[in-house]
This record gives sequence, structure tokens and C-alpha cells, in this order.
Amino acid sequence: MKSIKIAGILLFSAICANAQVQLPIEPVFKNTYERGTRSVSGKPGQQYWQNSSKYNLVVDFNPVSRLLKGQAEVVYTNNSPDTLKEIWFKLYPNLYKKGTPRKSKISESDLGEGVKITSVLQNDQQLGLSHLQIDGTNMQIAIQPLLPGKTIKFKFNYNYTINKGSHVRTGQVDEGSHFIAYFFPRIAVYDDVDGWNKYPYTGAEEFYNDFDQFKAQIKVPAGYSVWATGDLTNPDDVFQKQIVSRLLNAEKNDAVVDVITNEDLAGKKVTQPNTFNTFKFEAKNVTDFVFALSDHYLWKSTSLVVDPKTKRRTRVDAVFNPKHKDYYEVIDFARKTVESMSYKFPKWPFPYNHETIFDGLDQMEYPMMVNDNPVDNREDAITLTDHEIFHTMFPFYMGINETKYGWMDEGWATIGEWLISPMIDSTIVDEYGIQPTASSSGSKDDTPIMTLTPDLKGSGSFTNSYPKPGLAYLYVKDYLGNELFTKALHHYIKNWNGKHPMPYDFFNSMNEGSGKNLNWFWKPWFFEGGVLDMAIKSVEKNSDGYTVTVENKGVKALPIDLTLTYSDGSKETRHSSIGIWENATKQVEIKIKTDKKLSRVVMGSSHVPDKVKSDNSFNVN
Repeated sequence: MKSIKIAGILLFSAICANAQVQLPIEPVFKNTYERGTRSVSGKPGQQYWQNSSKYNLVVDFNPVSRLLKGQAEVVYTNNSPDTLKEIWFKLYPNLYKKGTPRKSKISESDLGEGVKITSVLQNDQQLGLSHLQIDGTNMQIAIQPLLPGKTIKFKFNYNYTINKGSHVRTGQVDEGSHFIAYFFPRIAVYDDVDGWNKYPYTGAEEFYNDFDQFKAQIKVPAGYSVWATGDLTNPDDVFQKQIVSRLLNAEKNDAVVDVITNEDLAGKKVTQPNTFNTFKFEAKNVTDFVFALSDHYLWKSTSLVVDPKTKRRTRVDAVFNPKHKDYYEVIDFARKTVESMSYKFPKWPFPYNHETIFDGLDQMEYPMMVNDNPVDNREDAITLTDHEIFHTMFPFYMGINETKYGWMDEGWATIGEWLISPMIDSTIVDEYGIQPTASSSGSKDDTPIMTLTPDLKGSGSFTNSYPKPGLAYLYVKDYLGNELFTKALHHYIKNWNGKHPMPYDFFNSMNEGSGKNLNWFWKPWFFEGGVLDMAIKSVEKNSDGYTVTVENKGVKALPIDLTLTYSDGSKETRHSSIGIWENATKQVEIKIKTDKKLSRVVMGSSHVPDKVKSDNSFNVN
């Protein structure tokens, strides 16, 4: 298919030469095996490498004028075997620049001149602005050849005006509150698959960043508190004594602490009484850095042990407008999400020191930060909170290329939402995306999951990134069982945390980690399209009971859930995992051993999409 660039695809065994099912693989990925940067086992190859940067960010932000003045110093290390003759940067705020191609709708009042770079130093030498080749959200700088193992340093002075409306993941939230992301020139990823990541930011697709180190100084007027990625290194300089004391208390205890209260805000007893305060943060080995500020938000905080071996704690914060009543419970939802992630699914200690849920205007995740809008009901607050926090693992702990493979992180956040929401509230049956997946299956927009994210159209922009991969993960979990699935998932995480996994690294890691060749499932689910539809073809009496014949009208394996009703009024259920299709083609027979007379069979469950449900029931004569 055109959108997945099928032409030129080669067949290559993902595990061994005699595998019964082989995954289609593009030459660019096959080349990584030949060069030794990746391996068919799913592990990084012996020659694997990735580049990295150290950023020193200095920001002066005026919340009234919304003018952000910044200085960004970055030292970039070329760990690749290649000599680089140019450096590509991302200027994400140029999404709001007049003339920039975009998919998101931006109001005319928010369009401006974009990022104004006023000076550039390259290795401490002044660089003329004419050397900057800016095209929308991409910027290219030609350099003297940067040899393998060498570094290059840039220092930018720049400014731009934060958007007041058209809130696409960043901008003013209300009078006195802002969530500010993508606010500095950052070096694009150069990897072993594509070289430079030249995909422009259009407001639709998400991001792909290296694992970097950040130091940030954020200067704001008196009365404004700042929350950010990383650890606040100077709390005594910016907060009053009682605020610091409460924060330290929250970091050591399970109880919820009101760090900033209405009384504190009314009495101006939050920040130090200076004309300006400069908040300093540090973060190591993270893929991004963002910050938020407000002069009237409440702050609730708590912490919990996330790693029983080391007793390491994670602090969880909810920072919000006191008018938004749903947010008073968000601290509880966030804490339970972090706890569930650490101990139940994916059963991996939460990797960061803190997680801050900020009351904003979007539904977007960042390392250690979430920008979540208020919602109307409790269930939506739970599912939104756990979905965005679950992104901590994917794409932040695992450095996913979201610009190409959004399913590699959104699918995990979706299954995380499905599984963790009932852990927070047992009455929730989260069917997010199931019906759209069923109804759109087999349509023109229903392309394979492996379709590159920028090429997705219509309903596929949602289903291919969220529910379809989420269902695939859920079905493999059901097939393998919790213990083996967790073992396989942990194998993948251990292989690739802090690195840049690609789709085949995931497939191959799960195969090796589980000890099972799952290509029979991966291939139709991720590389092929087709309708999601099953039907009960017949129910026949046999010597031991009954035989139920189920037809799969598509190519993707689906679990089968049957509800059996007997003539005496009793009912029972039978579940078959996707394993029932492993050696089948289009039909399977399910044996029902019983002495009772069967009167009716109904097929279906909340997490099995089925386009045509009229053939999912059968009355037995």
C-alpha cells in the first residue's frame, strides 16, 4: 500500500531462518542488522549508538505580555560512526508562525513571527544569522565536519510570544497560568535508521527526542510558582519556609499534603517576596523539558515507595485551579496510577522522582509532567489521568519515535488506561476506542498499524495509534498469561530503556522474552488490514455435548467469548484466547462438554471489536 511504502520490502526472519511466519521488513531496518546496530534477537546490537546533548536553559518569562526571552546553550556529542556536516534543529514554537504548514487549526490572533533568534555562537564563535536555514519547525546549520566522538557547542539568544488561544499542547491556560512546552531550539535526533529526523512538526504527530541532560533557570514575577521536569534545586530561594517544609514532608510520607492552600494564596505566603524569583531545575537522561506556572493554583502532594528493593519514593503532585472540582480527586487518581504501574502493570518501578499533573487545556504528556484539562465526570478524570501518566514508560522511558510510529506509545497508554482504571474504580469498564475500531475496520482509512503516522487518514489516525495496537497488546497478554507476558515485556524494557526502539525491536524482544514466536500474530495485526468480524456459523450436538463453529471473516486473530444459556435457565461463559487461531485458517470448532440441553449461544465481550453483531448469536433447536 502507498502509505506504508510496500515497494521494496524484503522478507526477513525475525527470530530464526526456519520460522513459519516471517515479518515483512524494509531494507533500512535490514541494514541495521548488517551493520550490527540492532539484532534479530531484539537486543541492541554490539555497534548500537545514539547521540546526546547537554542543555543549559535560561528563561525570562513575562506572564502578562507572554513574551519568553531565552538563552539556550547546548553541547552535542556525536557518538555515531558518521562524520556530520550539518546539524538539524527543531523550532517547535514555529507551529504558530505565519506560513508554517500545519494540520492543527490555529486562530489568526495566535499567528505571529515565530521564534526570533537574535544571536548564535558556534563553539564560542559568533555565527551569522544567514547561516540558519529555517523551514517551518525545522532549522538546519551547516558546520565544519564533526567527527565521530567529537562535540559541538551552540548558544542561542532568542524570544517569542506564547500563544494565548489555540492551545496545542502549550500556551496560556488562563489569566495567571501557563503551560510552556517546546520552548527552546533543540537538536533533532540523528539515529542509525534514518539519519536526521527531518519530519516537520505539524501539530498532529508527536515527537522524537534524544535522551539529554538539562539545567534550567526560569525567571518569573513575584507570586508565580513554577513546576517543571526535573528536580527543583533551590526551593528555599523561591518558596517561603512553610511551603518548603510541606513539600519536604510530602516527599517522605504517604499522606496527601496541601502544599499551597487558598489561605496561602490569599495571604501571599507562597513565594519569596522578591520582585522576581528564579526557579532552578535539573533533569538527567530525559527526552524533553517543560515547565508550568501559576499565581493562583492549589498544590496537593503525596509520595509512595515505587521500588521495594531500594525503598525509592516518587512524589506525585496535583496542581490546579480551585474552581475545578474534579481536580480535588486527581491527586488520588495519580497516586494510584503510579502505584499500579509500579506493582501491577507493567510492574516496573516508576522511573522518575516526581510526577506533576497540571490543570491545563490539553491532554498531553511530558517527562514528569502532564497537561490535563478539567473534565465533567469522575470516570473521565480517572481514565485521562492514568492514560497520560502511563506515557511515562512509553515514550519517555523508552525513546519511541512518535513521529513515525505513534502506536508504539499510544497503544501502551491505551492498554494502561483499560487495565489501571478498574484498579482505581472497580465499576469502570473502559471501552475507549473499541466501537470505532469495529465500525471502521475494512474501510478505506483502515490501513495496517505499521502505516507511518504522518500517512494516516481519517478514522485511522485514531484507531491505528490507540485502540488497534492496544488490543493487540491486550490479546498477547491474554494468550501468554500475566506472568509470561510480564517477563516478555520486561525483557523489551530492559533491552531498550534509555534507547530508541523501533517496531522490529519490539516484536523480536517480545518473541525472545516469551520464548514463543509470535510472528503468526504480529504479521496480520500490524502489517495487514481487513475487517474485524466473527460469526457463529453453527451449533451442533455431539456425543459429549455441543460443537460451536466460529468463522473469522478477516485475517486478524481475535479472542472468542461465548455466553451459553441452557434450557433450565442457567448460564456459563467460555473464553478462548487468540491461541485458538494459531494453527487455524478461517474457522475453529469449540467443544462444549455438558449433559445439559443448550438453548442459545451469544458471542462477544467489551474488548473484542466486531463489525457485524447480527451473526453473533445462535438459537439451538
